[in-house]
Amino acid sequence: MDVPSRSPPLVNLGLIAANVLVFVVGVVAPPLLLPGAARYEDLILAYGLIPAYILAGERLYTILTSMFLHGGLAHLLGNMLYLYIFGDNIEAVMGRLRYLLFYLLSGLGAILFHIASIALMPPEALMNAALSFTNPWLVPAVGASGAISGVLGAYIILFPASQVRVVTFWGWFPLMFSVPASIYIGFWFIYQLVLGLSTSLGGVLSGVAFWAHIGGFLTGMALTPLFVDREKLRAANMYLRYRMEEQAYW
Repeated sequence: MDVPSRSPPLVNLGLIAANVLVFVVGVVAPPLLLPGAARYEDLILAYGLIPAYILAGERLYTILTSMFLHGGLAHLLGNMLYLYIFGDNIEAVMGRLRYLLFYLLSGLGAILFHIASIALMPPEALMNAALSFTNPWLVPAVGASGAISGVLGAYIILFPASQVRVVTFWGWFPLMFSVPASIYIGFWFIYQLVLGLSTSLGGVLSGVAFWAHIGGFLTGMALTPLFVDREKLRAANMYLRYRMEEQAYW
């Protein structure tokens, strides 16, 4: 859905540009972001969020820097696609400064849930993870997905009836159809919850911080009433109803 706005979504575009720029520079010239770095993985170790350090009150800057790092090109592109599709609409009904603060707070909520999910793992599950030679307390967490999950949480509250275009494949043939945002995002959240519970209880590290997604989503839902501009939301909903009626007429 395109929400009418008097100005372009500069914050959302700026966030996308920042994420892309950090990845490109980190891959091509890592010393520009970390003196002495020889590869992109050095940046992840230095700027990624390592739960053990955060609990010790160290490297707190990684709460912010980890939101602008990604584990690979596919990770980056997937996150930026979601941010591009949903973020501009949320910025339109919050305003630029409110949206930026909302985005960062959603990322913080995601981090808190991620750390709590490790702390609350059953002892046997945590031991299983440690025996796999991957201690979850020491694994760097990176990505914008926690903050973007907050954007999805806001979207499902503010625009549940808007249509989301979905592309799938039947053999080699692409199929495109639309589903309500409430259904699309709702299924996405259930998927995160199921996998989050299974990985936590089983102590199997998948490489995906599902509880960060869950935490960001819930944080975004909780913060939305505090950050939304009611007048802008009213205008957006009027436009949405007009578009839906127009489509139904044709």
